Amino acid sequence: MTTKLHVNSDRLWKSLMDMAQIGATEKGGVCRLALTDLDKEARDLFVKWCKDAGCTIKVDKMGNVFARRAGKDNTLAPVVTGSHIDSQPTGGKFDGVYGVLAGLEVIRTLNDAKIETLRPIEASIWTNEEGSRFAPAMVSSGIFGGAFDLEYGLSRADLDGKTMGEELKRIGYAGDEPVGGRPFHAFFEAHIEQGPILEHDKKQIGIVQGGLGQRWMEVTMVGVESHAGPTPMRIRKDAMVGAASVITAVNKIGNSYPNACATVGLVQCMPNSRNTIPGKVFFTIDLRHNEDETLTKMANEAKDACEKAASANGLKLEYKEIWYLPPTHFSQDCVAAVKKAADDLGLTSMPIISGAGHDSFYISRVAPAAMVFVPCEGGISHNEIENANPEDIAAGCSVLLGAMVERANAV
Repeated sequence: MTTKLHVNSDRLWKSLMDMAQIGATEKGGVCRLALTDLDKEARDLFVKWCKDAGCTIKVDKMGNVFARRAGKDNTLAPVVTGSHIDSQPTGGKFDGVYGVLAGLEVIRTLNDAKIETLRPIEASIWTNEEGSRFAPAMVSSGIFGGAFDLEYGLSRADLDGKTMGEELKRIGYAGDEPVGGRPFHAFFEAHIEQGPILEHDKKQIGIVQGGLGQRWMEVTMVGVESHAGPTPMRIRKDAMVGAASVITAVNKIGNSYPNACATVGLVQCMPNSRNTIPGKVFFTIDLRHNEDETLTKMANEAKDACEKAASANGLKLEYKEIWYLPPTHFSQDCVAAVKKAADDLGLTSMPIISGAGHDSFYISRVAPAAMVFVPCEGGISHNEIENANPEDIAAGCSVLLGAMVERANAV
């Protein structure tokens, strides 16, 4: 009967809207960058709500927060859910935080129904999932999953040179717990799809099978700054022309392979003056594919495009790959638990592959994991107008509840 429980839709929605006031933007989104004062305020509110729900709180050395609801046997590994609270600079009010507050709502619903699970249940926040302020993305769950070491994570710096370690201490979330090294019986993450497939196919639930692999590069092209008027075109060493050539090539790479995505999303031009030839351009490349071999080919082509552009324009080139995430395949047991929960509730569903990266990708390296997707309006995310409806949000959370209870009562 527990798999047919429904969460309190109104309470979940109110929690989301209350949290959305922290860092609210004029267009209805949020700007809540990792480890800022606004991130701290959101964390503090989540912790308060979890304590009010009877949870105990632990924080690890990367600032990951774990709120535990005790089970009948607390020596058993917990079933954990969660996501992130940090946002893009012009982010939406559902991305990440829905998965965090869905975990809290699971706990509240179990409290209301006076249901005690065999295993403990935990709701979590993972630090700096977005990678917007500190690159790479998902760095803290990456440490938990063994992809990075703690020193690497704490040393990640923003564009102003402030490190994650320094900022964790400043906002009071540099915890004492080790990062990782303890078992999860299962991990689930609820999330808006961030794409248009569920809405297009008129399905309520996406049963996520895994996700695209990713490679992130940082590229710097250095030419010669000079006056835009007196300097003839034929002798210029224009770093922006080199970067523009690569941007075009990256777009072509993304269109050359089925299921591929290729993006240049950040560009910094120096000195950034309208009447000076750019002497230095820094930009990023984001490549994604569900097959590792193809992803490697794409990376090789991107590097080749950078080298050719630098040579053709007389530029110096600095090129480095800063992040590699292989394609992810989730646990069949956890995927099946999500499917069963959706079926038990009479919800329409479909299998889906995630094009975006999520903390569950790294956690799946050390624990069985799966995700629950719900539709978002127009497939729009990483945008202030990101939107989802209360019915879908509640349906996804009820599926999360059913899957977690099933796993939490497994011996």
